[in-house]
Amino acid sequence: QGQLVESGGGLVQTGGSLRLSCAASGRTFSSNAMGWFRQAPGKEREFVAAVNWDGSFKYYADSVKGRCTISRDNAKNTVYLQMNSLKPEDTAVYYCAARSGSSVVAGTRDYSYWGQGTQVTVSS
Repeated sequence: QGQLVESGGGLVQTGGSLRLSCAASGRTFSSNAMGWFRQAPGKEREFVAAVNWDGSFKYYADSVKGRCTISRDNAKNTVYLQMNSLKPEDTAVYYCAARSGSSVVAGTRDYSYWGQGTQVTVSS
């Protein structure tokens, strides 16, 4: 079936950086677009970034554009999210997701596989 496991979350001060990782197991996702989403308390899950199957196209939410970089290593079956210049409003649980298609989309309903999430907390 395939599983996604996120890691790399934690507590960081405003302006700090974190690198999230998403390791896939059980199947390869090298032909699938992958994405990162986040959900803050009391809010809906929202799109953060996505990358197509070979890493040649990336798409970001306006709220993180210029501060975050999504990348993937298909040999390692892993996707990364480098987050810089973090702000308190970035505090959320971050989820990795994979979709059946190879192209980038931003809707949560377009993704079939989800990880359990990793908490990111940015202190002011």
